[in-house]
Amino acid sequence: MQATEKIWRNGSFIPWDDAQVHVLTHALHYGTGVFEGIRAYATPKGTAVFRLNAHLERLRRSAALYEMEIGLSTPELAAAIHETIASNGVGSCYVRPIVFRGYGEMGLFALNNPVDVAIAVWPWGAYLGEEALEAGVRCKVSSFRRYGPNTMPPAAKASGQYINSVLAKHEATRSGYDEAILLNEQGFVADGSGENVFVARDGVLYTPPTSDSCLPGITRESVIQMAQSLGYDVRVATLVRSDLYFADEAFLCGTAAEVTPIASVDGQEIGGRGPITKQIQEVFFATVEGRDERFAEFLEYPVTATVGT
Repeated sequence: MQATEKIWRNGSFIPWDDAQVHVLTHALHYGTGVFEGIRAYATPKGTAVFRLNAHLERLRRSAALYEMEIGLSTPELAAAIHETIASNGVGSCYVRPIVFRGYGEMGLFALNNPVDVAIAVWPWGAYLGEEALEAGVRCKVSSFRRYGPNTMPPAAKASGQYINSVLAKHEATRSGYDEAILLNEQGFVADGSGENVFVARDGVLYTPPTSDSCLPGITRESVIQMAQSLGYDVRVATLVRSDLYFADEAFLCGTAAEVTPIASVDGQEIGGRGPITKQIQEVFFATVEGRDERFAEFLEYPVTATVGT
């Protein structure tokens, strides 16, 4: 990854290389952290963050599920993110705010450990590769199942929960694929290792409900609105494995992956970017780059308040 100059941590900036934690940090041992993946884009009006408040509200909900008090309001967090982007001089970048239990006591009871908040930004291109935005990615249905809602809360974007995705991603890559798709404990489609899934069939778009153990994605929600604005019928519906195989088109979406077509699933050819995916992709990139005013409210520009020195 490409390092930048400064990281915001607990209200002040520190050099990138000094952003370290104690080896007995609670989150390192037990996964007690929550985070967000956010992107900022260069636009004609300056750098804009995509759906910033929606991401920060989800961060707050994730922290609440794990009983962590962030100690900053959403506007203060937003100001810190804008300031971190500006301080590092990056126009387009990935933004990673993280809230985690720090060094204090060891053991599973974590409420006495301090809560640390940090924000890092860095340039990051297409997560699954620039060529994948047109040609698509080759996906494998993972042998690892997505955890159920009574095992861990899928609504939380928690660091410890992502070991599930790491296992699936490693399995897919080792098998010669680009990405993994996970089924839930009942065998229904949940999501990718780090993306939501959409399937197009007979001109209708389908995406799994959050009750099927997929993360309530901010990009997913945005894509639904964009597709509806194009006149498509979008249905939130339970999907089975064969729905992937027999799709006319399919794509992954998320902050890192943006809108990436699926070329095949388990060797079953889908064909990469079809006309529906192409239209949605064009609206998405026109929106984040400030070229489409229909969803101008999705872009959030710097605020006047600052948090950090």
